[in-house]
Amino acid sequence: MIKSMTGYGKSECDLSIGKVIVELRSVNGKNADISIKSSLVPRDKEIEIRKYITEKLSRGSIDLFANLAPGQTTGLKNINKDAFLHYYGQISGILEAAGICGQDNLAATVLKMPDVVDTAKSEFTDDDWTAMDKAIKEAVDKLNEFRSREGAILYNDVTSKVESILSYLAEVERIDPQRVPMIRERIQSKIEEVCKGSNPERLEQEMIFYIEKLDINEEKVRLRQHCKYFMDTIDNEPLPGKKLGFIAQEMGREINTMGSKANNAEIQQLVVRMKDELEKIKEQSLNIL
Repeated sequence: MIKSMTGYGKSECDLSIGKVIVELRSVNGKNADISIKSSLVPRDKEIEIRKYITEKLSRGSIDLFANLAPGQTTGLKNINKDAFLHYYGQISGILEAAGICGQDNLAATVLKMPDVVDTAKSEFTDDDWTAMDKAIKEAVDKLNEFRSREGAILYNDVTSKVESILSYLAEVERIDPQRVPMIRERIQSKIEEVCKGSNPERLEQEMIFYIEKLDINEEKVRLRQHCKYFMDTIDNEPLPGKKLGFIAQEMGREINTMGSKANNAEIQQLVVRMKDELEKIKEQSLNIL
């Protein structure tokens, strides 16, 4: 069964700095474009993470987030006593010199000054990495499960549209045998009106040449073959997305040629419906892995 490139996976892990939430999000992309958006992921592990994600998810635009759970911080807050006293003394002196009374909120103001409050950061241990590595792999597995569920929806949608194209093609095949005699009769009538006394053999040759140019049998056969190839590919190949896009382009060529050669209002209406279904198939194929 096919997979969608759109997906989401989430997991949690307990580190020395607190509980961390790991999230993976992916959308469609031509290749594996992985972005690690977290300062908690060790720099020396990024290559390893990217390699693992590429192996498991193949392609797509993929974002990895790792953040502390709400309400947690990366460490305890330490007040720099020397910096606090330095700023407090300077500000108090300025206020007294200016004759400004009231220093009720001075301490709170000083605590917001640069370098007064520092965060005591914990070291990232081997145990921390083991826990985070496991959480990342769990998030990847959940994202893959999400992709599979979305893929089932995509499969039903895309294949139903291929079936619609085939049903419209069956209608074209039903109408087509009546088309050529009607065109022939119309041409014959016009020729008789304007070319009385002309060479009938030459007129017959010209008519045959013109009608042959309107023949759509090859287009009908090739379109049916392309539809079959599309279904075989989506059913049997593990990562068919790119190939399905190419097959859809070939389907489009046959449909367009059929429409330009048909010279029949009913067939051209069916061609428009085929084009509509094909555009939806192309859009959906971009999101198939």
